[in-house]
Amino acid sequence: MSDYANPGVLVSTQWVEEHKHDPNVRVVEVDVDTAAYGHGHIPGALGWNWQSQLCDTVRRDIIPKKEFENLMSASGIGQDTTVVLYGDNNNWFAAWAFWQLKIYGHQSLKLMNGGRKKWLAEGRELTKEVPKYPRANYRASAPDFSLRAMMQPVYKAMENRSAVLIDVRSPAEFTGEILAPPGLPETCQRGGHIPGAKGIPWSVACNEDGTFKSADELKKIYGDKGVNGDQPVIAYCRIGERSSLTWFVLKYLLGYQDVRNYDGSWTEWGNLVGAPVERGAGS
Repeated sequence: MSDYANPGVLVSTQWVEEHKHDPNVRVVEVDVDTAAYGHGHIPGALGWNWQSQLCDTVRRDIIPKKEFENLMSASGIGQDTTVVLYGDNNNWFAAWAFWQLKIYGHQSLKLMNGGRKKWLAEGRELTKEVPKYPRANYRASAPDFSLRAMMQPVYKAMENRSAVLIDVRSPAEFTGEILAPPGLPETCQRGGHIPGAKGIPWSVACNEDGTFKSADELKKIYGDKGVNGDQPVIAYCRIGERSSLTWFVLKYLLGYQDVRNYDGSWTEWGNLVGAPVERGAGS
């Protein structure tokens, strides 16, 4: 992992095995399948529910600052605590949580390379015991919205080609053949992609065991599509979780400076009245 631009943002399953009970380390599982944590998790790990704890449950938005501070405090996390995130589906929602923690300024933050998939494949210990930690008094920074893209700037980027738009969904979603992956309810009125967006599925960044590909492999994969860090990048998917993973790869593993996650993604764009849509393979 030392060839990445910021190797310190990743830790191995072995590192987690050795540090999971350190008092200044908090391991947190965030899954697509919110029931997975209850079936067994890393000893000492907390579970965060992305549907109820990491979003505004009334408005469609990220977790508000006050609720974020309460979640961190209730999890026994202070400003100096090292938070290690992991989850199922190659860390989709773990990366989404990572993105939100960075928005609110948490510094010591890592993903477990390979996520839940690798931990299970290695036959490492699981428990159903839910740990309890002393409550902390967390104070978040003012949100850094330079990490986030909203609809209007995305629209302008599409019009002036001022940023590279990356659609990280599956090819069938990108072309408009399907509206959403099977079994996932958040959807849209129309299929397709933002005109001019490059279709680079999130999965190309990962190995079969769930770990990330090497820096050289990643540079080639994205470079072959014209993404090499010389232009601002905006990544999107369906609701922002898969694009968080691509955002993490480009910003932290490859070190590209201006990378934003459009978490409104296709459920917003595909429901906008009059918004342009492109279908087929595109670019």
